[in-house]
Amino acid sequence: MGWVANPWTAVAAAIWIQSSCGASYTFSIYSAVLKSTQGYDQSTLDTVSVFKDIGANFGVLSGLLYTAVVSYTHRSALPGSPSKSKWTSLSGPWVVLASGAVQFFAGYLFIWASVVGLISPPPVPVMSFFAWLAANGQTFLNTTNVVTGLRNFPGYSGTIIGIMKGFLGLSGAILIQIYHTFFDGEPSTFILMLALLPSLICVLFMFLLRIYEIHGSDYKKHLDSFSVVTVIIVAYLVFIIMLQNFVRLPYWGWMLEFVILVVLLASPFVIAIKAHWEESQNFPQSYTIESGSSTNKGTTSSSYSASGGDQVEYHELPSDEGQVQGTSDDELPQEEDKNLLQAICTLEFWMLFVIMISGLGSGLATINNMSQIGQSLGYSTIEITNMVSLWSMWNFLGRFGGGHISDYIMHRKGWPRPLLMTATLGMMVVGHLIIACGFRGNLYLGPVLVGIGYGAHWSLMPTITSEIFGVKHMGTIFNAIAAASPLGSYILSVKVVGYIYDKQADEDNFCFGIDCFMSSYFILAGVTFLTLLVALLLYFRTQSFYKQVVLRRLKHYAR
Repeated sequence: MGWVANPWTAVAAAIWIQSSCGASYTFSIYSAVLKSTQGYDQSTLDTVSVFKDIGANFGVLSGLLYTAVVSYTHRSALPGSPSKSKWTSLSGPWVVLASGAVQFFAGYLFIWASVVGLISPPPVPVMSFFAWLAANGQTFLNTTNVVTGLRNFPGYSGTIIGIMKGFLGLSGAILIQIYHTFFDGEPSTFILMLALLPSLICVLFMFLLRIYEIHGSDYKKHLDSFSVVTVIIVAYLVFIIMLQNFVRLPYWGWMLEFVILVVLLASPFVIAIKAHWEESQNFPQSYTIESGSSTNKGTTSSSYSASGGDQVEYHELPSDEGQVQGTSDDELPQEEDKNLLQAICTLEFWMLFVIMISGLGSGLATINNMSQIGQSLGYSTIEITNMVSLWSMWNFLGRFGGGHISDYIMHRKGWPRPLLMTATLGMMVVGHLIIACGFRGNLYLGPVLVGIGYGAHWSLMPTITSEIFGVKHMGTIFNAIAAASPLGSYILSVKVVGYIYDKQADEDNFCFGIDCFMSSYFILAGVTFLTLLVALLLYFRTQSFYKQVVLRRLKHYAR
């Protein structure tokens, strides 16, 4: 049983779920067939797309559910608890995953049924609701994987969140590869696949995702192994995307690429088995499911005891409130867990909210207008396609690198994570200015800087949120902050970039030349610079807190 129920298998299962749940990034694949079959004009299609974006970013419900089910598991598992019953084992992170899978299935199945004519075209509000429902399922899966990973590996929260957020960023590219391999030219069938595949993967792996606490294990080494596989997968995706843009592959070529991709995605389970095997060789292993009056029912532990008395313990905990005896006498700094209402009343919450509006809003404005920027500056169709395809790679690099670099500077230098967030905003300012200048080749550099900075925010934001407000309600608080992302996208993309473009466009709604986006990107650069100052203020406000609490906690985990 220990080969299945351990933290490393949980990471591998979460990677597979993250790799399949980014369906909101594939809207462009089926938007044309949705528009034609439902009789939408462009404005109506954009309305459905907006609700899809809101669903993908409004994760407060998933955060509330995660906190509720994990807290219930803890309360009902306490000795002598009146609520302790057989239902205790039927709660935990898997409940949130199951809820997200149901939303995925119901939302995309309804859209598919409407597109293929099984049901008559619904009113636009109904279609918008199901687009929101399907995309909102993504937040349930993402919240569960990220928060569970953070609870399992608190000493290297940046690294594990970087891995989780990185695979979410790659999931769109992975799903599109499946589309080109099996359903190319059949976007309606692709919608059905979106209803079935993520839901099926959730059902297969959701019971592997559990909350543990690790004592005495050098888990950084094993996390680095997962990171190496992640880099190999992204390098492979970059290679095949570039190859497909320049070479017309036969069907067997597509199948070969897909098989290699599946093998690479299966490698995290190999790492999980190897990590568990290494520790079982170093420490005599016994696996027990504790139950009875003296132990917490529903709590699973696998204890590896060395002859010298040292221990490596995996304790499956119902929540962070569970107490586990450690091997160190050092006192763990107490963490103040704020709920959503308490967090909203702090200045730090609103500073993070403002940073999210600009940092992610300006990044979304860039990717939403990448094609138009390229056309206005005279880039070829192939060049534009390559830049759009590679955006997900720069996004991944920011997500993955932001987590790893922030852990490095925290552990080695003692620098708070808000300092790195300030640096990434500075990188985005430079990227916006490069795009605004409009010189030849600017889109080979500007979007790279913006994409890396945009991705880094998705790793840094949840980590900083958990460190400032505590991990107990982190899912709810972070998702409330993340709601600023679609707000920022609407303000900066529609009211700034889109408005100025329309003013410069001709009667056919096309614009050519550097003036189409110069003013708007100078504005984006200015807004992002002001946000950089907010991030710098956050750094100074939290510098003492990081030194007295967060860094002491990391040193405790290291010992």
